[in-house]
Amino acid sequence: MATVKAEDEITLVEREMKEFWAELKGVYGTEQLQQTLALRDSCKESLKVLSEKWAKKLKEGDLMIDKIQEYRNEILQQNKHISENQEQLTEIKSNLNHEEEQKKELTDSIQELKEELMKKKEVVSSKNKAAKERVERLCKSKELFEERLGLEIRRIHDEQLQFIFRHIDHKDPDKPYVFTLSINDHGDYEVTSCTPPLDCIAEFQQKVRETNNFSAFVANIRKAFTALSYKQST
Repeated sequence: MATVKAEDEITLVEREMKEFWAELKGVYGTEQLQQTLALRDSCKESLKVLSEKWAKKLKEGDLMIDKIQEYRNEILQQNKHISENQEQLTEIKSNLNHEEEQKKELTDSIQELKEELMKKKEVVSSKNKAAKERVERLCKSKELFEERLGLEIRRIHDEQLQFIFRHIDHKDPDKPYVFTLSINDHGDYEVTSCTPPLDCIAEFQQKVRETNNFSAFVANIRKAFTALSYKQST
């Protein structure tokens, strides 16, 4: 656009100069006119050189403007990429923070489960220890019961004890009267079987849980078996 404008100005100058020479011919003589024409040609040549120089400068300016615009577009594009990368980086950081929070929550949950499991193990270990101690005490009383009550004690499956009374039925001294005892999950005595069955076995079980008097518990069951045998024989 700048080049076209410069060419229009040159054309205008040339036209004015032609008009000027036409007027000048009628006023001056041949010699003066030739001198003037020489001056005109010199000016015209100078204008031509100057015009070419400015046209070149303007063209270079246009190229520089185009180059600057190109650089600006590249910078805008790079800024856009930088902005997109920053958004992606922000999203990645957010995801990493979220994953760290989830990892911490999971670690805390695992630690809580471990602590809870350890507590349960301690409780179970304590109950097992108490149950074993009771079974051991019962076994230590075995000889006493066998001697005084005609009682045989056997250790059977699942840490249970089987109590076998004899010499109860006078008609059949070897006839067995049996009940089976275990220690439940709460650490209490529990009668799991009784042959022949006794209506009062639940009452005896509750009483030994309250008093922890095991000798009286066994003695009461023997008395109940003896009473049942006498009742059946009459």
